[in-house]
Amino acid sequence: MESPYKGKTGLQRVWNALFYSLDGLRAAYRHEDAFRQEVFLSLLLIPAAFFLPVSGVGKALMVASVLLVLIIELVNSAIEATVDRISLENHKLAKRAKDIGSAAVLVGLVNVALVWGLVLLG
Repeated sequence: MESPYKGKTGLQRVWNALFYSLDGLRAAYRHEDAFRQEVFLSLLLIPAAFFLPVSGVGKALMVASVLLVLIIELVNSAIEATVDRISLENHKLAKRAKDIGSAAVLVGLVNVALVWGLVLLG
């Protein structure tokens, strides 16, 4: 069955989407330890990027790399919740989906280290 909200258009759709997004952020923060840890990391790194003596482009790359980790973690958490909703039994495809999502987060964190290292070390 399709969502009854799917037919909304224009500003009503944007307004609804805003609140669904805020609900998603709250749920991720409340239920996902990794997301909370990465939010804490971003609260340290993003302000630090603005105070470091690097170019505007460097600052933008540093901030974007941190925000990318949060985005990837949100997608990973959604994948994990969906897999768990379908079944809690151990299944190789469920494990694969969760492991691939986790690997995406790891690649995002490595990206943060590389971007920050390259920007700071020139």
